Amino acid sequence: MENSVQFVHWLRSVAPYIHAFRGKTFVVAFPGELVVAGALPVLAQDLSLLHALGIKIVIVHGSRPQVAEQLALRNVEGRFHNGIRITDTAALECSKEAAGELRLDIEAAFSQGLPNTPMAHAAIRIISGNFVTAKPIGIVDGVDFQLTGTTRKVAYDTIDRILDAGSLVLLSPLGFSPTGEAFNLTMEDVAVSAATALRADKLIFISETPMMVDQDGDEIRELSYKQAEAELEKKYLASDASFYLEHAVKASRGGVPRIHIVPYKIDGSALLELFTHDGVGTMVSTENLESLREATIEDVGGIIKLIEPLEADGTLVKRGRELIEREINYFSVIEHDGVIFGCAALYPFPFDKMGEMACLTVNPDVQSQGDGERILKHMEKRARRAGFHSLFVLTTRTAHWFLKRGFVQASVDDLPKDRQKMYNWQRKSLVLIKQL
Repeated sequence: MENSVQFVHWLRSVAPYIHAFRGKTFVVAFPGELVVAGALPVLAQDLSLLHALGIKIVIVHGSRPQVAEQLALRNVEGRFHNGIRITDTAALECSKEAAGELRLDIEAAFSQGLPNTPMAHAAIRIISGNFVTAKPIGIVDGVDFQLTGTTRKVAYDTIDRILDAGSLVLLSPLGFSPTGEAFNLTMEDVAVSAATALRADKLIFISETPMMVDQDGDEIRELSYKQAEAELEKKYLASDASFYLEHAVKASRGGVPRIHIVPYKIDGSALLELFTHDGVGTMVSTENLESLREATIEDVGGIIKLIEPLEADGTLVKRGRELIEREINYFSVIEHDGVIFGCAALYPFPFDKMGEMACLTVNPDVQSQGDGERILKHMEKRARRAGFHSLFVLTTRTAHWFLKRGFVQASVDDLPKDRQKMYNWQRKSLVLIKQL
């Protein structure tokens, strides 16, 4: 029974993400190291699940270790400059062989259909082709990159039609010129170009790098692209992490709203990143995703879902939808990526220069992360802007939390006269007041 309750709670918690992601386009890129590590079958299962939820998937694979293996078989040493392979004729042939082998491995992984596995009854079709037009990098810093190229154009219109038909699209790190030449590309460049051309909603790098940490050793979980640029300028990140972050910034500047860099060594990292509040990787966005703002009528449903459990157990006074709709201007909400995780209301008593803060609620899944305190500070600012001199709350179960944050116990007689008349003597709520 306990497992059943947990399952239902989990399914309800991910439902907002499922609704938000349906019909969206995700570009998912992973390095050749993921295949070497044996993680391809699990990733294929996770991406198949996303596909089953109505998400359009474009896959971009890397092939660096596979190319290195082919070169070693030919006794040819690989050459790099600034982390990018210098591709001579031998290296290009190795890149072609590696790409062909990986394409077959990926197609095989998506052809799984064993009973009692996530791939059962999937019947997924994955399409690849000459969708990427490329041009040579040329000579940079005096170094001739020869047959190494960059993406010139992605056939987004053709890819869109394939996605609309219900298939996945696979892009290799190879591109072709109008004259028929082949060029070796970086996986990151192809992924950014594809995400930008397709106007993808997300670009997800399933990377070999662990969770990024800043100079103080704190995990970097969310950045705006401007913040990401600032971190890159400090030059403390490892070269691989820096390379991913540079491309994340480029994608963000190209109009991709969300770019995720998640480690493949965590089982189910893509799902954890997409369907949990904090994720397991680093996200770069065009703007800070978490916002604390005054509520609008569109937030009523989210507020109701948030406060219903607390109304049911008696922590909060019950409020109907109509009441919340009428009083929505009193509410503020904290949301992350379109999902409301906290709220509070400020009821004015202008004659007494006082405000009542009510309905302060934070989703239990994200408590102890400071959201409650952030909402409190926000409501204090709203009260000051309204010209109030004090803020009061009525509580039956959370007095200790408010006392730690500067509230002091008072009596019903200290409330505004109009509020005294509405005091519920059956609940016997404690009165706490804070001077602003």
